[in-house]
Amino acid sequence: MYVKRKLEKKIIEMLDMPEIIAIFGARQVGKTTLMRHVYDTIEKSKVFLNFEDPEIVGLFDEDIRTFARLYVENNDFVFLDEFQYSHNGGKNLKFLYDTYGKKFIISGSSSLELTVKLPSYLVGRIFILELFPFSIEEFFYYRSSEEFEIAVEKATKLDPIPSTIHNNLLKLLDEFLIFGGYPRSVISKNSAEKEEVLKNLLITFISKDVRGFFRISKEYPFNRLLKALALQVGSLINYTELSGLAGVSLKDVKGYLSILEEAYIIRLIRPYFANRRTEIVKNPKIYFLDNGLRNATIRDFREISVRVDAGALLENFVGAELIKSGFEIKFWKSKGGAEVDFVIEEQGKLIPIEVKSSVAKSPGKSLISFAKKYNPDLAFLLHRGNLSVQKRENTEFVFLPVYLVQNVKGMLRA
Repeated sequence: MYVKRKLEKKIIEMLDMPEIIAIFGARQVGKTTLMRHVYDTIEKSKVFLNFEDPEIVGLFDEDIRTFARLYVENNDFVFLDEFQYSHNGGKNLKFLYDTYGKKFIISGSSSLELTVKLPSYLVGRIFILELFPFSIEEFFYYRSSEEFEIAVEKATKLDPIPSTIHNNLLKLLDEFLIFGGYPRSVISKNSAEKEEVLKNLLITFISKDVRGFFRISKEYPFNRLLKALALQVGSLINYTELSGLAGVSLKDVKGYLSILEEAYIIRLIRPYFANRRTEIVKNPKIYFLDNGLRNATIRDFREISVRVDAGALLENFVGAELIKSGFEIKFWKSKGGAEVDFVIEEQGKLIPIEVKSSVAKSPGKSLISFAKKYNPDLAFLLHRGNLSVQKRENTEFVFLPVYLVQNVKGMLRA
């Protein structure tokens, strides 16, 4: 089953451009499915190759000219899936691109080979795109497109969402908070199947990527670290504490965190400071890019209504959705203890975003404190209530239903 992805439109728009298209993303986010769907839309000569096939990737690495003769010379479009399995990927792809002038579309789970070596070989020759698990917007279009479209239309006009639609979308949101947006989980028929899918996805990540690709021989400390991180989403990283919990050195902790970021499992975000050097030395916060995988890590798939970590799950969800929207997110904490969950910079302006797991009636002291210090035109409070707007001095506070988090981008640019 193919569920349309937002990235599809961008890829199709780039097909007529000469540059290589590289699609990076975590294991099983739908890269192969998306590539095959784009492949099927192309009417010119084409070939689709999977580098998990040892014969295909072996030929690519060992005899690039023979590879070109068999697969490149007579095709206008060359799709190379699971490109991270090549040992000479960047160098050989550069040769093919410069020699034959064909259109290459590649994909792969992120790794040092892809994120560092590949671009260094292909400067000026490659567009890098990221595919994440389903966004809440993609999830809604799959599950309840008409109701979601009505909600978006209302939000665009800053009108409240009809209560029936609002409540239905909140119920779907709660499902998304527990099981996340990995495609195989989304299309599963029931909760038991979703749980099994996510547990197996986590096992596959540990066994294939951690043990194999990243060559970590000791899984137990890595697993302990991963679980510790899952239990403190939205919290400041304490490297010393993590070192003790995992039983590894501080150097290993930082190395493991880098691996988890490269594999699109987590994202570390840093505090906002006017002095960028200060941001670098301050401890970051941890967020998982998918709630479902986070919950699989701690083996907890209970409903939102009975969970003590409901607020953390909602904050993690918002952080992940803002990242999927393309924002570089930070957080803010004043010397006086005021905190704002997320801060983004858009067109030179600071925009604060606060997350509440209940129905909010007022902006709250921290958001007001940020507004007084930085005087933003807009501030967002994402909550389980309906849409409303409050004006205080020069700042418009938008109380936005949290399931419309991806509309933040459009509202900023309206």
